[in-house]
Amino acid sequence: MQFGIFTVGDVTPDPTTGRTPTERERIKAMVAIALKAEEVGLDVFATGEHHNPPFVPSSPTTMLGYIAARTEKLILSTSTTLITTNDPVKIAEDFAMLQHLADGRVDLMMGRGNTGPVYPWFGQDIREGINLAIENYNLVHRLWREDVVNWEGKFRTPLQGFTSTPRPLDGVAPFVWHGSIRSPEIAEQAAFYGDGFFHNNIFWPADHTKQMVELYRARYAHYGHGTPEQAIVGLGGQAFMRKNSQDAVREFRPYFDNAPVYGHGPSLEDFTDQTPLTVGSPQQVIEKTLAFREYAGDYQRQLFLMDHAGLPLKTVLEQLDLLGEEVVPVLREEFAKGRPADVPDAPTHASLLAAKNTAAQDKETVA
Repeated sequence: MQFGIFTVGDVTPDPTTGRTPTERERIKAMVAIALKAEEVGLDVFATGEHHNPPFVPSSPTTMLGYIAARTEKLILSTSTTLITTNDPVKIAEDFAMLQHLADGRVDLMMGRGNTGPVYPWFGQDIREGINLAIENYNLVHRLWREDVVNWEGKFRTPLQGFTSTPRPLDGVAPFVWHGSIRSPEIAEQAAFYGDGFFHNNIFWPADHTKQMVELYRARYAHYGHGTPEQAIVGLGGQAFMRKNSQDAVREFRPYFDNAPVYGHGPSLEDFTDQTPLTVGSPQQVIEKTLAFREYAGDYQRQLFLMDHAGLPLKTVLEQLDLLGEEVVPVLREEFAKGRPADVPDAPTHASLLAAKNTAAQDKETVA
């Protein structure tokens, strides 16, 4: 099972000091957080994609390419690649390039995003969001698997005899997760291709997440990729920790109360009761995260949001120390207990390449 962190890259004033970091400071902080993730033994760093204030990660592959040069083991991912407003040809090219630079330590999460105005900025209509996601990903999927593509669709100019370059590393496309919190069509899309399904698991109660995951698992089996239990599931989560739970609540409360997304809404206590947010001790984070399996089944990837709402970089790095030293080792051990042998690990470039080679050998043997 993979553990890591994801960031949305918000530039938010620290409510305890009133200071807002500069865009440069926030970008550099995200890099420092990624490097810390590798240092403390996490598996994955994922960045969002946004094109509007107060966010800065408008070019995920630029950031991930820089991080790739400074890390050795960390899997580099996105927590959203905007499949609706990015050109699918450019997605195919950019992530294949990143794949080569990072020696295969790359996957990505396709999503529609949560900012309506981004659609007209890039010449699209938000009312076509689902249709864009379906058509654009179909083209990306083909561009990575076919050397020469002839294609015609509704939302971009046709392609005749087109070859996307560079070709995927070792002839293996980056693994794709499809992220959605509310659209069954996206769970269906992930299942159709045998790709992964990621639920951000931050704002919604457990019963909603369960419904989406179960839909994806059932449709994954329907399309013949394996049993429902073998489907590839990822979950988000959110935590703030201190050794003493009362200290965690006291320190995090002003950040929660003023957070851009849920600030000035439900109380911290209500939100932690009704959603996966945990504010407390490392043991409390362990217990609540282990409970995710009760409604999501045995899953493959757990990412935590740790660096939002104006939290200072120093505090975030302290959180990552606690996550890497006290939380994740226990989660690895506990999640492994009772895990059925036929539940696969999260796909990596190495495992996908091995599967490709095995399939090729089997084909030769039959021939």
